[in-house]
This record gives sequence, structure tokens and C-alpha cells, in this order.
Amino acid sequence: MKILLPGGTGHIGQLLRRAWLREGHEVVVLSRRPHPYGDGSRVVGWDGRSAGAWTREVEGCDMVVNLAGRSVSCRYTPENLRAMTDSRVDSARVVGEAIAAARRPPRVWFQMSTATLYAHRFDAPNDEASGALGGTEPGVPAYWAYSVEIARAWEAAQREAATPATRKVALRAAMVMSTERGGVFDVLSRLARAGLGGPVAGGRQYVSWIHGADFVRALDFLRAREDLTGPVNLSSPRPLPQRAFMRGLRSAWHVPFGLPATRAMAELGAWALRSDTELLLKSRRVVPGRLTEAGFSFTHPEWADAARELVARRRAAGRRGTGTG
Repeated sequence: MKILLPGGTGHIGQLLRRAWLREGHEVVVLSRRPHPYGDGSRVVGWDGRSAGAWTREVEGCDMVVNLAGRSVSCRYTPENLRAMTDSRVDSARVVGEAIAAARRPPRVWFQMSTATLYAHRFDAPNDEASGALGGTEPGVPAYWAYSVEIARAWEAAQREAATPATRKVALRAAMVMSTERGGVFDVLSRLARAGLGGPVAGGRQYVSWIHGADFVRALDFLRAREDLTGPVNLSSPRPLPQRAFMRGLRSAWHVPFGLPATRAMAELGAWALRSDTELLLKSRRVVPGRLTEAGFSFTHPEWADAARELVARRRAAGRRGTGTG
């Protein structure tokens, strides 16, 4: 099977590329800064917004997984918000145009989206059928609505693409926990091991997450299920409050204490890291309604077990001197 990964240079792209190469698939990565990985994959240049020689890779491929988009780990300045929007919408639009023009288009197009689309809430989980979309919640910073609008525009770019021969699935992904360097597990582990992995602003806000192995398995499952289209939540069925989430991570690393942080401390830390507190403070209580109903079984549904497995693999990778587990 030939798989095309636009924007596949980040930690999720690395996770998917390695998994699918191990299974014997042909993997082609589209990148603004193409460089060979030396692992059997190919890397082709593109600019993420216009057609070019890269469109030849769409012809006859089996599956497209578009991961392109500027990182959300930044300060939410007008310039950065515009870059986050444009990089997502433009890449989805041009991928759709390439698929529409192909004589032998792919059977399925997975478009990365985000669980941030859902409302900040504590009272009930958000699934695809009954979940509340965000943007108008009372008592939260008004600028949080920008993230929701970006996600809406991102999904709309895929939904409106004229690709009748290609099934389209929007991946409303929670935080993907893998041992790839630079991923969210890597960042949170460094904080926990430094003694900074305590509750933030009380730690009531929910954290939604998915183990990297289940993320890969879910895409394989969705590829085979030709009856599933539209938005699909990719998240563990067990979201949990941030204080419990970090407690589980600290326990896996055998770190007995995590310094708590007030909202003001979180603001200062986010400023120092050139990030934004929405990533820490928004309660993302998301569950995989459609995946579960379709019969998908999670290998790692519980965070405590998942964290121990990830830590064990990271330690094993460190002993081998490799960058990943």
C-alpha cells in the first residue's frame, strides 16, 4: 500500500511513518524542507499551499493522511493565529484539489483535526453525536474561540473538497502520547522529572489523550471501515483530570512530588516557553463515541498503564542509545 503523509515531519508523522514502514508499506512524506530519513521512506518537497510536482504522488496512492499545520505550541498573537489558520486551511484545500484532479485518486483521505474543537467543560464528556462545540463558553478567555474557529475552518476545507471517489475522515485527535522526541509525552515527562509535574490551577480540567499505538491502530481500523466518514474522535475512552493525569505520569517515572502551579504561575511559564495557557487550562473531556460504537478495542485505555508502558519503552530506547522507544 502506498501512503502519502503531507506535513509528516512532526512527532505524529514520525510515529506513523515508522509503524507503516515496519508493516511493509510505501510511505511518502511531503515537507517544506525535504531531507532523507534513511529508513526506506521518500521525502518530496511542497509548499503546503500550491500545486506542484508533488501532486504526482497522489496519483494511484491508497491513502492520504494530511498532518500539515503550524504547531499550536506558541503564543497566540494575531500573526501566529493567522499562520495556524492558513497553514491548516491552505494545505487541506490544496490536498483536496490534488485528489480531485487525480485520475486514480486515493480510496481514503484522513485529515488531521483536533479535539480542541469541543467546549471547555467538566460536567459531561464530548462525543461526536452529542458533544458541545466550543467558542461561546462563559467564563473562559474570549480568545480561546480562535482555536475553535481554526478547527472549524480546517474541517470545512476537507468537507467542501470535491472528491466523490475518495472517502473523507476528519481526525479529531486528542494529545497523542508516543516516545517520539519532541512530542507531548516528551515535553510533559521532562516537566515531571524536573519536579514540575503538579496540578495546574487546581488540576480539575480534563486531559484527553491517546496512546500512539492506539492512534496507529485506529487509522488502520478506519481505513478498513469504508462505511465510516466525517468526524471521528481519536482519544482514549478514559479522559481524566489534569492532577490525576500528571500523578500517573509522575508515578510511572517514580517521581514522588510535583510542584503545583497557580494560574498566574502557568501564565508566566507559558510566556517563558513561548506557548499559551489554553493548552494547560482548557478542559478537554473527549471520548471516542464513533470508534467505540464501530467495535474498535483500545490496547491502552487507562492512562496509568499507558504511562508505565511509554516510560518503559523510553528507558529501553535510552539504553540502546536511540531517539525513540
